[in-house]
Amino acid sequence: MKVNPLRKYLREWGLPHFFCPGCGCGQILSLFLRAADEMKLDMDKLVAIGGVGCTARIPVYIKAEALHGVHGRTLAWATGIKLYNPDLNVVIFAGDGDIAAIGGNHLIHAARRNLDVNIIVNNNMNYAMTGGQVAPTTPLCLYTTTTPRGNMERIFDLCKLAETAGATFVSRWTTNHPRQIVKTIKDGMDHRGLTFIEIVSQCPTHFGRYALGSPRAEDTLKWIKERTVTKKKAEEMSEKELEGKIVVGDFVKKNLPTLEDNYVELEKKARGGK
Repeated sequence: MKVNPLRKYLREWGLPHFFCPGCGCGQILSLFLRAADEMKLDMDKLVAIGGVGCTARIPVYIKAEALHGVHGRTLAWATGIKLYNPDLNVVIFAGDGDIAAIGGNHLIHAARRNLDVNIIVNNNMNYAMTGGQVAPTTPLCLYTTTTPRGNMERIFDLCKLAETAGATFVSRWTTNHPRQIVKTIKDGMDHRGLTFIEIVSQCPTHFGRYALGSPRAEDTLKWIKERTVTKKKAEEMSEKELEGKIVVGDFVKKNLPTLEDNYVELEKKARGGK
């Protein structure tokens, strides 16, 4: 029997995974491993970090060093790991609530400092693991288990938030864009500085069922696709026309000193310039 070549990167004892049928987390795991395989990533130098939530389970299945802890603190751990050993590749797998709500303050300051880590955000537009509650990314007026009359709060644009805070690599795609995601993950892993990759994905169990009235993954994927526009197309549209749209593409890629670089310089000065 032919074995999937990506299976060698997985912890066999952890399979089958616990994600719901049709969940975007499984896709993101697969696409990350495809990128790692194509770039021949040294898994012995990889640390995968997850907090709390469906997405935070992704590191559990990757055959590499992993850290799985409390909600919203992934970037605090990543900071300690990178300052102790800057040669490690640190990848954070976070849900939209994990990174933008309870972990929002850490995101702002990690971006400001240009910490050399990779953040892959699974934005499924709700708190999926705990019952489908409203999140900072839930579109206006949609129903969730905690907004039975519709969400009345404007969403966070995560990419704009990361860019404004100082992230040096910012990109957004959806699970309808597998090839673009693989390429972006490879580019992000090669980038020195804070890499922020948002992937808008389907949660058929909660978001699909409550917000869209359908638990079928293909219906949520279709809903996402109908609202997706490219960055180039968005530049031709008015602010009114862009309401409710998902703009995809690469938004930021620039080179600036990282937090680790600044600490090396500080150490040199402390040693008298040596």
